[in-house]
Amino acid sequence: MTQVTPVILCGGSGTRLWPLSRAGYPKQFLALSGGDEGKSLFQEAVIRINSIAQSGVALGHTLIVTNEDHRFLVLDQLRDIANIGATLLLEPIGRNTAPALALAALCAQDDGDPILVVTPADQTVKNSNAFIKALQDCVALIEGDSSNQTIAILGITPSAPETGYGYIKRIGSAGDYGDFTVEKFVEKPDLKTAEQYLANGNYFWNSGMFVLRASTWLAALKEFRADIFSASEKSWQARTQDKAEQTSFIRPGKEEFQTIPNESIDYAVIEKCPSSSQFKVKMVELNAGWNDLGAWDAVWQVGKKDAQGNVTSGDALLANSKNSLVHASNRLVSAVGIENLIIIETADAVLVADRNHSQDVKNIVTRLEEQKREEKNLHRKVARPWGWYDSIDEGKTFKVKRIQVKPGASLSLQMHHHRAEHWIVVKGVAEITNGKEVMTLNANQSTYIPQGQTHRLANPGNTPLEIIEVQSGSYLGEDDIVRFEDTYGRT
Repeated sequence: MTQVTPVILCGGSGTRLWPLSRAGYPKQFLALSGGDEGKSLFQEAVIRINSIAQSGVALGHTLIVTNEDHRFLVLDQLRDIANIGATLLLEPIGRNTAPALALAALCAQDDGDPILVVTPADQTVKNSNAFIKALQDCVALIEGDSSNQTIAILGITPSAPETGYGYIKRIGSAGDYGDFTVEKFVEKPDLKTAEQYLANGNYFWNSGMFVLRASTWLAALKEFRADIFSASEKSWQARTQDKAEQTSFIRPGKEEFQTIPNESIDYAVIEKCPSSSQFKVKMVELNAGWNDLGAWDAVWQVGKKDAQGNVTSGDALLANSKNSLVHASNRLVSAVGIENLIIIETADAVLVADRNHSQDVKNIVTRLEEQKREEKNLHRKVARPWGWYDSIDEGKTFKVKRIQVKPGASLSLQMHHHRAEHWIVVKGVAEITNGKEVMTLNANQSTYIPQGQTHRLANPGNTPLEIIEVQSGSYLGEDDIVRFEDTYGRT
């Protein structure tokens, strides 16, 4: 039996789901699908794609392609779900999905020539059994192709004339696995064209989920985009590797990776295959409550609605309102007499939008980027490999943070050029390096770190450590850190 290797593409920033999704904590790490277990989209993808092992498929190590900056988010979320072995391929910068899949295919070839089951990390599927059956059909289709020239794609049964998705047109009659030949791919249509597609019956939404052999992808990439293939291969040859817990980190060569053209799987290869004599694309239909949650309106669509069609999360109270989405992260959010609105509250930002214009949230993110506002990138509460910090107040020359450090974890040995820090322990035990002195502080004890002093905060205990940090100085940016030692490999 051929080995099947799950590949999860875990890049992207999800700008249309701002302010909940941000560059430093994008949508794939959020719980948005309305499930009862509070799993993130990434965790759902890992569980879903590994579930095909239950059907007798010989499943190999999961490959996760993600950004270097998100590696500890991935580790934390893997730790919270079933014991699934994974290798993380860490991109130094985003180069879209074609190079990401190239890295995964090059890595997978260490195990021969496995069948790759490729899925984005930011989608949701309601009917797991239908999903598993469709994947089984795709795997069987590829396993039975001795030419290694076939790519299987999951085509989503359209439920509406959706203008936000690309479409697949199938032709001919069904094959042994319910598969159809793909005649062509078409871009996101206008409403009139989408209505025609829906009425035609042979057009399906492009899910971005593929099944193919590693060698097939590399051969097709070399055929259609030799520049991406060559640059990806050079970056892979310059890779480094280390381990974290039961997970391997593989870093492609940074300088070589930066030369790779930015291109998607579809544009680079898949859309060229139907007109090619060498490669062919087969489509297996998936009717399983799929959604890519590309905008807030999609989150409303998959959410659990009350009698008035409202979807709420957190401390939200609505009166005389209908067909709206209200998400409260930090405080009570109330609404009266609203209809078809989206209201998203976080600690540092509030979004109010018409549901019909939810795709336009990206324009707000563009404005934030132009103004160099930090709200584009980070939440007020920021995850770190050692725990998290929450910036609870600040002024021109001061900032107050609440900091939590995991048991056994520590911050880097560091110093700051422009600020001093006061630390007050409020919970747990702190081991503090302050210059040449190492001290242990308990709750209600404090210390002062002068500007320019080398220091470190660590948690030697078995319970979380919490402190209040008061910074004072002329510049309080997060980039005023000089690291001397770091457990997590940060520079």
